[in-house]
Amino acid sequence: MEYNTQRNQLLMPEYGRNIQQLVEHCKSLTSKGERNEMAMAIVEFMGQRNPHLRDEENYKHKLWDHLYILADYDLDVDAPYPFPTREEMAQKPNKMEYPSLDNDYKFYGKSILQLIDKAIELQEGDEKEALIEVIANNMKKSYNVYNKEHVQDEVIFRHLKELSDNRLDLTGIESLEKSRIYHSANKNKNQKNNPNKKRFHNQNKNRKR
Repeated sequence: MEYNTQRNQLLMPEYGRNIQQLVEHCKSLTSKGERNEMAMAIVEFMGQRNPHLRDEENYKHKLWDHLYILADYDLDVDAPYPFPTREEMAQKPNKMEYPSLDNDYKFYGKSILQLIDKAIELQEGDEKEALIEVIANNMKKSYNVYNKEHVQDEVIFRHLKELSDNRLDLTGIESLEKSRIYHSANKNKNQKNNPNKKRFHNQNKNRKR
């Protein structure tokens, strides 16, 4: 009886030993025509065994690359794509730069800073005021999630002024609950949760008449 520990190491375990053995048999064929035919059949079989790869871009190219890796980078066939080298596959991807936030309020995130910049660029008017209120409400949500505590609106207003270099100011509003955005959102929410409320009110109004 032959144990897996006595067999060759699987180069890509996700494909299993059967496909590994097919690749090794393909390498042993003396006729290049037969190797080409068998290599294409193996690639098709690999695609059937791993249907999730079909959702990826250039999945056929990836399957041929995997075939070459399974062959330990030693397979003489006419492939539709250039095979990768061992050195190319050993290369590590470039390190991704993580965006840094040069302030003490990193818990607000990069998107809030981008929205603040956008609001600063807008001309004075309803659109700018609405965007500022949206920013403040989202800042409050982010603060509460990160700090696990309730924050007073005046703290959010102060942070907004600091992050915008005093160019965005909501101190004219007593609280975010009295902002138009908050009031409009809750009004729509109540109407959605009570679709018959308005109809009941209208019916009572008609009865009084």
